Amino acid sequence: MTYSSSVKIASMTSRRVLVTGSSRGIGRAIATKLAMEGWDIALHASTDSDELHSIVKELGKRAKGAYATDLSEPDNATKLFEQALGDGEIHALVNNAGIYMPMELLKTTDTVFKANVHRTLGVNFLSPLYLARAAAKHFSKKGSGRILNVASRVGFRGEPGASIYAASKAALINLTRSMAVELAPHKIGVFGIAPGWVDTAMAREGMEERLSTILEGIPLGRMATPADCAAAAAFLVSDEASYLSGVVIDINGASYFH
Repeated sequence: MTYSSSVKIASMTSRRVLVTGSSRGIGRAIATKLAMEGWDIALHASTDSDELHSIVKELGKRAKGAYATDLSEPDNATKLFEQALGDGEIHALVNNAGIYMPMELLKTTDTVFKANVHRTLGVNFLSPLYLARAAAKHFSKKGSGRILNVASRVGFRGEPGASIYAASKAALINLTRSMAVELAPHKIGVFGIAPGWVDTAMAREGMEERLSTILEGIPLGRMATPADCAAAAAFLVSDEASYLSGVVIDINGASYFH
């Protein structure tokens, strides 16, 4: 079910961006950074949560719409874009919403396996695909637009217990590249970022006992912050990055090259 906040869309003098998964973590940092740079933000969370209301309050006049939508069902993604568009013009899309559900293939029941596949691919790949398609159809009418997909380092490499997650992010990376080529004639830029370990609540779950090992594998000696990811995202959706369509920027502290 899609929820629209009571925030009214005023006439805009700036551009508006829809950021999925923007109530916390990387998405919240991206929304905050873009708001600081003059963007109006259409916010999204999977549920009508306290975090969603708090980011609306934090952004103040820059918050131009708030929506609660379960993106594990891809059809909801198209409805989300249509509702956000109905509340005001959209100039860019940031596909940030994502989930990580670790699973060992040989130790998982069929029921859990199927549920993991359905939800992970729905949130991490199919909904971003549906949103990107909806955005591209709208942007093509204007001859401009930006689409940014938040992928992951694991989309470029294997990792035990993360087969479905890695597959979803690899698909998102190659979707980014293919859409960039296809949409270039319409002056639509498509970009991605691929963070490694990021200090977020999702990453911290079960991480404490592995922290020293994780840091040993990062030459810069620290995990990324959500702000590190937001800085790269803000650059890519800016006019300064208009010729970089198709790139996926690694944010991993020199821990992986491909």
